[in-house]
Amino acid sequence: MSDTLDLAVELIRRESVTPEDAGCMDLVIERLAPHGFQAEWLNFGDTKNLWLRRGEAAPLFVFLGHTDVVPPGSLEDWSSPPFAPEIREGRLYGRGAADMKGSIAAMTTALQRFVVHHPGHPGSLAVLLTSDEEGSAYDGVVKVVDVLKSRDTVIDWCLVGEPSSFARLGDVIRVGRRGSLGGVLRILGVQGHVAYPDKADNPIHRFAPALHELTTEIWDGGNEFFPPTSFQVSNIRAGTGADNVIPGKLEVLFNFRFSTELTVEAIQRRVETILDRHGLHYELSWRLSGLPFLTRETELVSATCAAIAAVTGLHPRADTGGGTSDGRFIAPTGAQVVELGPLNASIHKIDEHVAVEDLEALSAIYERILGNLLAVL
Repeated sequence: MSDTLDLAVELIRRESVTPEDAGCMDLVIERLAPHGFQAEWLNFGDTKNLWLRRGEAAPLFVFLGHTDVVPPGSLEDWSSPPFAPEIREGRLYGRGAADMKGSIAAMTTALQRFVVHHPGHPGSLAVLLTSDEEGSAYDGVVKVVDVLKSRDTVIDWCLVGEPSSFARLGDVIRVGRRGSLGGVLRILGVQGHVAYPDKADNPIHRFAPALHELTTEIWDGGNEFFPPTSFQVSNIRAGTGADNVIPGKLEVLFNFRFSTELTVEAIQRRVETILDRHGLHYELSWRLSGLPFLTRETELVSATCAAIAAVTGLHPRADTGGGTSDGRFIAPTGAQVVELGPLNASIHKIDEHVAVEDLEALSAIYERILGNLLAVL
């Protein structure tokens, strides 16, 4: 097996269901410490965070990744055990193969080769790994960024190993992500017997017109980089379970995936205006998971596109789709952020997998990106 495949297999064997790391980061330290990378643990709560750095000079290039994976679900549904990696018909199967232990393996071997070929490279190299990306993300990269800010550490370029590719390795890179703003809305009514509706106040009935307005509202038209902002209800809960009781409270969970055309304050104001217009008695709490970010045509984007073209012959499409990533915590620092990883068709699914040949190709792309940025300075 190649070094990249070998490391990917060893990483998948670790049962690192979020927020567990299960020794994955130690494997990366073993590979990179002999090449001059200094390891520092920046752990918070149950979350492990590893900062590996080589060099002190600017500019600073950072590979960003997460060792935690989502739960595998029913083991009986898998063709082979999720934490017993298996190669079948040119594919490596196992939980985390695509999201994102394959990328971590490719990052690691790319750094090993680059340092061997360019031992006196300008600038600095770093790897930031967390075990809390698939979970709450409270104690992961967001906390590490605070530590780095307190030290005046400036990240110039950040390459996130999230699985960005669609049909072929390198056909899509993420140059930004939409913001994510969630809300918990409680509509307050008066519980009562369904036979005496005049003595009750049904919050479901009261909320229905406002829900229609929220779901049909055109929040913005998007722009050349982002699709229009979307509002989605993820759960509605009310009642006691009995069909003869009018509920006294309705709880609604919802989420906005929003573009750079809107601010958090504008969204909140417009939602509350709609609710107030319908005369609702309500309680509303908000949770901001991340602001939208965008890396336009920059040296990192150019270096990434050139590396992909050199290795695969493809000219990638720049995209901002998908959910959120830990890149949302790095971008506000002023860093250029690009996401590039393997195909995302099987992520979070039964029989998650990655093409074996894509692992080595991804490592080659990562190494070329480093060369395009640092070897030419």
